Amino acid sequence: MSWDWQVFCQDTMDREVVQSCFGKGGDITYLDWMLSAWGWTVSVSLLALLLALVLGSIIGTLRTLQDRPMVVRLGNAWVELFRNIPLLVQIFLWYHVLPTLFPVLRGVPGFALVVLALGFFTSARIAEQVRSGIQALPRGQRYAGMAMGFTTFQTYRYVLLPMAFRIIIPPLTSETMNIFKNSSVAFAVSVAELTMFAMQAQEETSRGIEVYLAVTTLYILSAFAINRIMAFIEKRARIPGMVVSGVAGGGH
Repeated sequence: MSWDWQVFCQDTMDREVVQSCFGKGGDITYLDWMLSAWGWTVSVSLLALLLALVLGSIIGTLRTLQDRPMVVRLGNAWVELFRNIPLLVQIFLWYHVLPTLFPVLRGVPGFALVVLALGFFTSARIAEQVRSGIQALPRGQRYAGMAMGFTTFQTYRYVLLPMAFRIIIPPLTSETMNIFKNSSVAFAVSVAELTMFAMQAQEETSRGIEVYLAVTTLYILSAFAINRIMAFIEKRARIPGMVVSGVAGGGH
């Protein structure tokens, strides 16, 4: 069996090999198509990650407000709901069911619905990590903020959250890498990302090995880049000599 990497230089319409491997004018090569699909994958992943970080941080913080039991219950309900429904099921709900119930969603592009589904799914996981990070802090840190006259918001903003986020950078790195992998389910609602490209390109060219190797490489490069960025952030945010106590301190 011989490999033919020139498949990426072929025009998607007439299968003619293009000299530069990049189409000109209205022509599109499989390399053009793959890079465009990579762009969609990165866009879905980064936007969903931004949404997940914002929502996850808020929900995770609310779940540690022990003097607000109703708020804690709502936060717990959010986590249980979005964490325990498979991601693919959530995407189908957003794409097929919710637009029927809420007509305003009918005009929303599939790309945006996938970002919402992936962002909400990941937010539940990040919320659990934020809650664990806050509760892993020594109890005295909360009391120190209160002793200085800080409000609850100020205590979280200036004392608890900066320390908690330093603790949870490693699991956040894993979630950030996972979100690139999970973005592959976007093909189910016809978002032209890498997985959809791979399925269609290998069917058209019968060069599945070359196509899937290239797509796998792009997934690896994306995950590795995120890993290195998060490692840099962790190194810069590290506090020398900081030792986290095992005594839970998130609650009163």
